[in-house]
Amino acid sequence: MEKTISVQGMSCGHCKMSVEGALKDLDGVTAAEVNLDAGSVDVTYDDSKVTFDALKEAIEEQGYDVEA
Repeated sequence: MEKTISVQGMSCGHCKMSVEGALKDLDGVTAAEVNLDAGSVDVTYDDSKVTFDALKEAIEEQGYDVEA
C-alpha cells in the first residue's frame, strides 16, 4: 500500500533523515521518502504488518505533527 502523509514542521535534511529512518525501522515499511517542499512523506508499506496509526506515531515521536 502507498500513502502520502502530510507532516508539519519538517524543514531540513535532519528532519528528512529522522522521519524516513523512524518509518523504515517499522516492520512492514518498505520505503519512505520525505518531500520537504510539499511537507509530506510518501510511504510504501504492508498494511497487514503495520497500521496507519503506527506510521503516525513514529512520525510524531520524532517531534512532527501529522495532519489527519
